[in-house]
Amino acid sequence: MQAIGGYFELADYEQGKGFPHQGGILLNTGRNALEYILRCIGKVRCIYLPYYTCEVVLEPLKRLHIPYIFYHINAMFELVEDIHLKEGEYIIANNYFGIKDAYIQELADKYGEHLIVDSAQALFFMPIPGVKMFYSTRKFVGVADGGVAYGVDNKYSLLYGEDDSSLHDSHLHIRKERGAEAGFRDFQQNEVKLDNQPIRLMCQNTRDILWHVDYDKVIVRRRANFAYLHEALKDKNFLQLPDLNSSICPMVYPFIAKSGRNLRKELIDNKVFVAKYWPNVQKLASYELEYEFATKIVPLPCDQRYGEEEMRKIVDLIKDNV
Repeated sequence: MQAIGGYFELADYEQGKGFPHQGGILLNTGRNALEYILRCIGKVRCIYLPYYTCEVVLEPLKRLHIPYIFYHINAMFELVEDIHLKEGEYIIANNYFGIKDAYIQELADKYGEHLIVDSAQALFFMPIPGVKMFYSTRKFVGVADGGVAYGVDNKYSLLYGEDDSSLHDSHLHIRKERGAEAGFRDFQQNEVKLDNQPIRLMCQNTRDILWHVDYDKVIVRRRANFAYLHEALKDKNFLQLPDLNSSICPMVYPFIAKSGRNLRKELIDNKVFVAKYWPNVQKLASYELEYEFATKIVPLPCDQRYGEEEMRKIVDLIKDNV
């Protein structure tokens, strides 16, 4: 049985229209794109960031000795209450699962240059003029690394050398040739290698791959798969998700069964590999909702590798177990 989901295999070279972020500052990881932004800002008194976020976002804050304060979100993945920023203070807001485009635009209108958008899960959410934003490419395409920064000066990027993705790309080749299980250990090891890496420019190999992906096809397939899952599962999903509009291209379909049953094990046992976002939140959250998100959200794969047949399998597995 062919596996569905999990980490990517090496992307194929296709005749696409070009990488949508060619105009950004191309760096080696998403977290280093955030660090680059913070270094360009200079003096940062404090950063506000959500409890429900990936722990790697803390790497640049700790490295630069920037104080930070966590804030809560609600069931719609939006701020529980307004945060009033003072001079030198900034807020990081996540475009969760690539489905919060409209809300991020609202925050941009409110906070302007004091907003930093975490678009690691929203590769196709285009940059907002005057707003600082950072992206991660490997969550959407079969590359080993890659980050993009916007909203700050590009000239400082000349201070950095180029990265080498061959040091952490073995899992991409193994999955392509031998399947998901065969390369999983390499994937885990390569994830660790990305921790606390210095800022470097995006390597040539990653750029070559990103420049030869058919992104139109990626967007169409992701949107169609998300729509299929949403139509079939929205009545069983505890989460209230926005309908797709013309700008949204989702990373995954986030699902919590209304029955309260955690379907992660059943899916993985049937080779539908689902991630867990983010275990670190269980240690941080003093609020029940973020803890529930971290423990119960099952991010169902809806990416470009799959079509209706695979989506039907996912739906059938869920309906058989709730």
